[in-house]
Amino acid sequence: MPEIIVTGAAGFIGSYVVAALLDRGEQVLGIDSLNTYYDPALKQARLQRLQGRNGFRFRQVDIADEAALKTALADVLPDTQRIVHLAAQAGVRYSIEQPEEYVRANLNGHFNMLQMARLAPKLDHLVYASSSSVYGASKKVPFSLDDAADHPISLYAATKRADELLSVSYARIFKLRQTGLRFFTVYGPWGRPDMAYYKFTKAILEGTPIETYAGGAPQRDFTYIDDIVAGVLSALDRPPPADAEEPHRLYNLGNDSPESVNALVTAIEAACGRKAQRIDTPMPLGDVPKTWADISVSRQDLGYAPTIRLDEGIRRFVAWYRDYAKV
Repeated sequence: MPEIIVTGAAGFIGSYVVAALLDRGEQVLGIDSLNTYYDPALKQARLQRLQGRNGFRFRQVDIADEAALKTALADVLPDTQRIVHLAAQAGVRYSIEQPEEYVRANLNGHFNMLQMARLAPKLDHLVYASSSSVYGASKKVPFSLDDAADHPISLYAATKRADELLSVSYARIFKLRQTGLRFFTVYGPWGRPDMAYYKFTKAILEGTPIETYAGGAPQRDFTYIDDIVAGVLSALDRPPPADAEEPHRLYNLGNDSPESVNALVTAIEAACGRKAQRIDTPMPLGDVPKTWADISVSRQDLGYAPTIRLDEGIRRFVAWYRDYAKV
């Protein structure tokens, strides 16, 4: 059975996608650079849950390093039929501090993966991660696939939108079948430490203050990891028609149920059994006041149907965090 290549396999979403593919009997080659944007020990811990499982192999490689990537994939590309490209430099605020990392990982890295896909003669489908950030500070909600998405307010968002446009061009010119997935604030166990829900939980359990913005009014379409993974696999199994003039599709993967940061804090307090100490500050550069996914097309085409409410998802996360951090 040909291997599915999954980039970002040690990342939050990537590790879950690999596990789900293995659960259904797929062969997976995972690649990841294991960079130090956040503690690599967490990435290693995610990998340990996968290593030793039947059908999984891992190679450490940076997708932005074209030569290293070609070497790492040389033996699998001839038979590769599917790629799930999730590797990227994440984080809106970090893109203001270290813009070159986003150009390197998100632009060069995505371009390199498109080139690798072209070298795979049997490739049937490339699924890649985009972001709700591409919608910018749109006041029209919910965010629809019909929206222009041409006014990003962070470099991170600009790189993800640029990736979409690169993919469209490769789909049209080379008939490379692709699906881009715009993720909306994904959370859950084994999540990223730079995300608000993770930082809030850590601080509340340690008895230190949390920092909220604009009185906790900003809203996010928090989407539980299991719902996201179901959407990724459903998209992977449904490539665009091979005879389409432009075999490329985009989908929103969100929860269609935005909640305020105040609601998030309340859910974390309930799960932790402790009250937060809050410090309120102005909204930082690059952040948007609200995200909300219109998932009508995803429901129709993918059968996508998120089910996990915020309070339940946070309860599961806090239980995991207490065990992982031993608190």
